[in-house]
Order: sequence, then C-alpha cells, then structure tokens
Amino acid sequence: MLFLVAALMLFGVVLGTVAHAPLTVTALIATGIAVWLGVFAIRERHGRRRRTQAN
Repeated sequence: MLFLVAALMLFGVVLGTVAHAPLTVTALIATGIAVWLGVFAIRERHGRRRRTQAN
C-alpha cells in the first residue's frame, strides 16, 4: 500500500499538477494519504473480525 502511494506521488511529481507544489507539501500530502489508507485497512480488518466472530 505504501509502495502504491510512493509510486503515485512520483508519477504526480513527474506528470501531474503536483509538480507545481513544493516537495515538502507533496510529501506531507502523501504521508497523510498513507496514514488514511492504513487507518482504513485496520478498521476494515477489525470490522471483518468482529462480524465473523458474531456469526
């Protein structure tokens, strides 16, 4: 998942509008997205365990 965020950030720096933002802003946004995806994955995994145990 983090590899995907890094690849998308690199792609954005090379080809997208991210190239116009400072590198620190881009890195902060990429870090925020990585944290968001990590929290989402943990919540999904936790939710599936809870539903499986209830059945």
